[in-house]
Amino acid sequence: MNFFIRLAFYCIGLFIMTFGVCMTIKADLGAGAWDALNVALTDHLGLSIGRWVMIDGAILVFINALLVKRRPDFLSFLTIIVIGFMVDFWMYMIFESWQIQPFITKLITLISGILIIGMGISCYLQAKFPQSPIDNFMLALKERFHISLGMAKTIGELTAFIPALLLKGPIGIGTIIITFAIGPSIQLFFPFFDKFMRNLQAKYMKLT
Repeated sequence: MNFFIRLAFYCIGLFIMTFGVCMTIKADLGAGAWDALNVALTDHLGLSIGRWVMIDGAILVFINALLVKRRPDFLSFLTIIVIGFMVDFWMYMIFESWQIQPFITKLITLISGILIIGMGISCYLQAKFPQSPIDNFMLALKERFHISLGMAKTIGELTAFIPALLLKGPIGIGTIIITFAIGPSIQLFFPFFDKFMRNLQAKYMKLT
């Protein structure tokens, strides 16, 4: 039962997180660096945004392995495949016809998306299943170059930001807001989901 509780947190968390990601894209004020890169690649080369999420993730799996000089974490392929499919579901099945015009509505959509991303990440991390290759990329940079997590995060974001900018992806004020607001958003929701997971596991232990 404990496995199924973790699986539920994992699936629901990724479902919520990708919903938030798509909201930040549709807000049209500037997407997160990696999302902006995937949108730019879709515009220039075709394929869906979710497919590029998978391709980027697959490349990062091997880059991460080279950085830390270990075998590739093939289980993280599962996470990036789920994320890619869910992004496509939200973008092309739910948000396809969304057209947001007033600036204040765009801003509300962006902020709501950031909060929802934080909620989703906080939920899926409780499962302690393989993380996304982007998260692992930051951890690999930290380990390889002995730098702070904050510096590793910045380098990781710049890795996507620069090509996204060159490809004229959706870079804007929203990109800056997302970069600095995602961390606090996760910190806001993490204690709630941590406590919720512990309570469910404790309840299951009593029943067994």
